[in-house]
Amino acid sequence: MSFIPDNQTGGESRVIVEKKLKEPDRYRVLLHNDDYTSMEFVVSILCGIFHKTAEEATAIMLAVHQRGVGQCGVYTLEIAEAKVRRVHNTARAAGYPLKCTMEKIH
Repeated sequence: MSFIPDNQTGGESRVIVEKKLKEPDRYRVLLHNDDYTSMEFVVSILCGIFHKTAEEATAIMLAVHQRGVGQCGVYTLEIAEAKVRRVHNTARAAGYPLKCTMEKIH
């Protein structure tokens, strides 16, 4: 913060305030493996909701299948919440119990 002398402002005091911008918190969105959701459906979720290519979606789906979890992307809080909600709504409408979560990146 710096002050401008009165003689340069016509008798008025002015204060210049520096604002520090903070990057928004980021959240990792994850899909979790289950024994019911088809691999094809997971790929369609990844392409439709997360805008992945077929190759990227297949790689993530295989990670979910083999490791039990796969990362779909990293987003701000509001976007991550919306994506998780869309996955759950789409999966439930199709009759699948697909689990999608988000976790804050520290």
